[in-house]
Amino acid sequence: MSQKSERVIFLADCESFYASVEKAEHPEYKNKPVAVAGDPTRRSGIILAACPIAKSFGVTTAERLGEALIKCPDLIIMRPRMQHYIDVSLMITQIYEDFTDLVEVFSIDEQFLDVSASLSIFGDPITIAKTIQQRVMMQTGVRIRIGISTNKILAKIATDIWAKKNKTGIFTLPPSDITTTLWKEPVHKMFGVGSRMSKHFAKLGMVTIGDIATTPLPQLKDKFRARFGKQSDIHAEVMWRTANGLDDSPVTPSTFHTPPKSIGHMMTLPRDYAVSAEIDTILLELTEEVCRDCRLKGYMGWVVTVSCMCSPYESPTGFSRQMKMPDPTNNTNKVFETVKKIFYQYWDHMPVRRAGVMLSTLVDDQHYQLTLFEDQEKTRALDKVTDTIKERYGSAAIVRASSLTGAGQALERSIKIGGHYK
Repeated sequence: MSQKSERVIFLADCESFYASVEKAEHPEYKNKPVAVAGDPTRRSGIILAACPIAKSFGVTTAERLGEALIKCPDLIIMRPRMQHYIDVSLMITQIYEDFTDLVEVFSIDEQFLDVSASLSIFGDPITIAKTIQQRVMMQTGVRIRIGISTNKILAKIATDIWAKKNKTGIFTLPPSDITTTLWKEPVHKMFGVGSRMSKHFAKLGMVTIGDIATTPLPQLKDKFRARFGKQSDIHAEVMWRTANGLDDSPVTPSTFHTPPKSIGHMMTLPRDYAVSAEIDTILLELTEEVCRDCRLKGYMGWVVTVSCMCSPYESPTGFSRQMKMPDPTNNTNKVFETVKKIFYQYWDHMPVRRAGVMLSTLVDDQHYQLTLFEDQEKTRALDKVTDTIKERYGSAAIVRASSLTGAGQALERSIKIGGHYK
């Protein structure tokens, strides 16, 4: 990484982010096992984050709360506060932006930084990384781990495999070292490879990352086609490029703000929904959320997509189908007509456990088609009034009567972000 032409890219990761935020604000829990978990009463009682002390007892992210408590009876459970975590994440972003204007949000607790132009101001990469760690710890109480390399994929790998495991929380992985370091690692440690994909690679005779990297790409594509079908060339190339640490993509701050290709919402239900009237309530609530989001962002959509997963979880059935409307719209009632048409055409009448609605092929909502048989100006004005009330007083300020029934989830969702409490 000594050449001036090479980029210096960081992937900065917040350790046990939600749990770290809670421990920072509750010093009395400093030396105690803490986990953030969803609401156990609504089938979302899973561990969202566990501090290092809790992890030392075997507590893992995404396991059920009951299983975690068996491993660690003294585990302190904190209810998630999603809006607060978002606020802390934005605060951390601002700290990063003091060192470079090239900061790209990867997730709520991970961000890429291109510090190539900052070296002459703040020092060498290790010095900058340590300074960032100190600033974030001092201002938020959150420990940052930083992987350093010349591109985003190697910085991510450096963080996941090494920086998260060592005492300093910093690791540099130059391209020149990947044959002696990265290639020795087992396949399951490679970014983008889960347990299922690891098994596929094992059956292909590939157990280390080097096995993938040193397989000629045409040969790897042939293997993927034989195993996954004709449409697997892109997947094979992504795996091959990752194993070889190849990534030309820039750190792009605008990634987080680019116009959306679609706007959608999905809901996991607290119980089985098998009656049409109850399902209609959920579909209407989802449609209303999607259309309100579209209006707030200034879009209308041409294409409606409805997805559904039915019980049982062990062998679920379901579908994801779409339909183009005659004209683009963001009006709830219009979209809902299409949503119902799609749903009842493809639903197999098994109990519904998850449903989703999405609008895509988006266009500017200021360009709409006037018709002789509908007062669109009146409809748009009514939508604007209800949106304004919800924006000012909360999304539960106005709800449909169906949402007040036992099937409705609008009131519950109004106090949550991403399915978790604000």
